[in-house]
Amino acid sequence: MLRFNVIAFTHHSIGVDEIGKFHLEQDEVITKMNHLKQQMNLKEIMYVSTCNRVEFIFVAKREVDKAFIAVFLNEFNPDWDDDHIEQLIDGAKFWNGINAVNHLIEVASSLDSMVIGEREIITQMKDSFEFARANDLSGDTIRIVMRQVIETAKRVYTETEIAAKPVSVVSLAYHKLSEFNLPKDARILVIGAGVTNTNMGRFLIKHGFKNFKVYNRSIENAGKLAKLLKGDAFALSDIENHQGGFDILITCTSAAEAIITPELYSTLLAGDTEKKFVVDLAVPADLHPKVNQEFNVEHISVQYLQTISDQNLAARKSELIKVRQIIYEAVEEFKEIFEMRQIEIKMRTIPERVKEIRTTAINEVFSKELEELDDNSREVIDKILNYMEKKYVSVPMLMAKEMFSKKEQNQ
Repeated sequence: MLRFNVIAFTHHSIGVDEIGKFHLEQDEVITKMNHLKQQMNLKEIMYVSTCNRVEFIFVAKREVDKAFIAVFLNEFNPDWDDDHIEQLIDGAKFWNGINAVNHLIEVASSLDSMVIGEREIITQMKDSFEFARANDLSGDTIRIVMRQVIETAKRVYTETEIAAKPVSVVSLAYHKLSEFNLPKDARILVIGAGVTNTNMGRFLIKHGFKNFKVYNRSIENAGKLAKLLKGDAFALSDIENHQGGFDILITCTSAAEAIITPELYSTLLAGDTEKKFVVDLAVPADLHPKVNQEFNVEHISVQYLQTISDQNLAARKSELIKVRQIIYEAVEEFKEIFEMRQIEIKMRTIPERVKEIRTTAINEVFSKELEELDDNSREVIDKILNYMEKKYVSVPMLMAKEMFSKKEQNQ
């Protein structure tokens, strides 16, 4: 395992903007990873890229140190200058051997994610592995590592409460909104077309909502979100001319002060006096406090959601002891799996060697004696040799397994 390595860059160490510079399109991944395999003399490689981390998983023929990482980064992107590469090296984290396996299990189990317990990372890692395998980038070592990584992460999510309660503000906002059993054709007014409202929109369309109007300072970005939601796009400057009223208002802008004043809110209502639902995910708030006082509003604020998020996150963290125990057991188990796999690989030549011995015995050593036998006798000899051949191939593996079994019982 000494040559199994991971080099990682995360939002903690280099920031989200720098992480973005590592992003590759799918066709670029194949070209770039094959280039790294050749130039860095790697036997296997796998590339994992998310919005807050990038991981290079590989089997190398030499020790990985800062000098290796400098060359690696230069080969990954020749346009990066020495100063930039030096900054990235300072933010790089790297592991080898069983420590690298432990790290990958922690990542897949979301212990090293922005939000503990978010399941998306296990899918991302599984997809990255399948891509590497399908494109002949990875090999046997990465295969057995990732099998243990994925199986352990699944065990973590099923045997603990690490992901039981949502902590994403957007997820919590949807769950709160869903408590009111609003009709799927409810009129939804979306103000702001950034990442937060986009994620909120994904939740809504996933669960069947279909009536959207999007307002944003940039009409281009409003159009992108409206296309995703199959709704209509408008410039934020035209919001005072909004027609058709609304049932749900989702807002998240970067405005320095409240943009939804009582006057604007009254205009948006278009004379409707029914209770409305407002999800304000902006910091500072987009909804003016007087709106709550003057109108019939069910207000879901980011402050309220954050309180729930903090409580749920604390509950998730209380599960960490269980998670750590599962990971420890998985790492110890993997040591045995890997050692056994190395024996299997070394024993691959046994069947060929047994066949060679059999061929030599028949065609050279005992050829004359066999010629003197009748057909029935030669058939019996052939059956005996087939039986012996199979047993000689299986016995070493059985002995190895027994040896490991005794070793585990004595520990």
